[in-house]
Amino acid sequence: MRQGPFHHPHMLKSSQLIVAVTEEELPRLQKLYERGMQNNVPGLRLVDQEEMRQIEPEIKGLKGIHSPFTGIVDFSQVAQSYAKDFKDAGGDVHLSTNVTNISRMADDIHISTSDGRKFQTKFMIGCAGVNSDRLARDTGGSTNPSIAPFRGEWRVMKPEYAHMVKGLIYPVPDPRYPWLGVHFTRKMNGEVWLGPNAVLSTSRNGYNYSDFSLRDFWEGLRDPGLRRLIFKNWKTGVGEVYRSIFLNPYVKMLQEYMPKIQGKHIENSKRSGVRALALNADGSLIDDFSFDTSAWPNALHVRNAPSPAATSSLAIAKV
Repeated sequence: MRQGPFHHPHMLKSSQLIVAVTEEELPRLQKLYERGMQNNVPGLRLVDQEEMRQIEPEIKGLKGIHSPFTGIVDFSQVAQSYAKDFKDAGGDVHLSTNVTNISRMADDIHISTSDGRKFQTKFMIGCAGVNSDRLARDTGGSTNPSIAPFRGEWRVMKPEYAHMVKGLIYPVPDPRYPWLGVHFTRKMNGEVWLGPNAVLSTSRNGYNYSDFSLRDFWEGLRDPGLRRLIFKNWKTGVGEVYRSIFLNPYVKMLQEYMPKIQGKHIENSKRSGVRALALNADGSLIDDFSFDTSAWPNALHVRNAPSPAATSSLAIAKV
């Protein structure tokens, strides 16, 4: 759950409703509520079906959690603010620049980049997302955890139907697949996004089905953790691909929460991003933050930063 000062120009005060649609989800909803109360989330309360309809008139569910002070941010603007603070403090930002070589001599780290620059530093922080495992290995770090790239796709409601969603509507998280589930998200620009799903990508920069990297594909085939993950969850994976390609089964899933939504309410285009899924060698997911200093004492690697990593970024920096 997210909270904060809502006067920030890049933050929108909103309202979050977490909805249980099956009896099986009710115990997990109750535990989530108790955890929120322990963390002193302001205004948090359990709501019944009638109260849910007052908050989100089109929603259907058995029970829910309402968080009236949840906010949503434009994180691209937040990232630009971070960059400005860094540059104001004397730093430089180099975009679209690949690291081609890293070496250590005495107490210094030497970094070469694709634009021909060379850097020398006493300390290095590696926060490379889908390439975090590769960067760590380049500095002598462990091969675990490995990273599997999963594309998350969002569908978008047509503007004339966006009024059907008032705030943020989330499912009760499934501990087996904490990143999945139907999310109805009203963005700061008024758009309503539906999703995301999770489709295994054949490229670490694979934002579309047509994106393919032989290196990434071959490395994935050789990864025992990814092979075991696929073997244990192939039915779920096939379902994700099916709902990615075809709209009707995707709408059917949305209708479990919003019975009136139809395919005609949704645009043909999608928004997508690539999720860096951290895996153990046995195929289990790493669902917590992972920091690694095992290779070089003056190099810190962020090996895994699951949601809500962006929301928690300032707190993580203090660790």
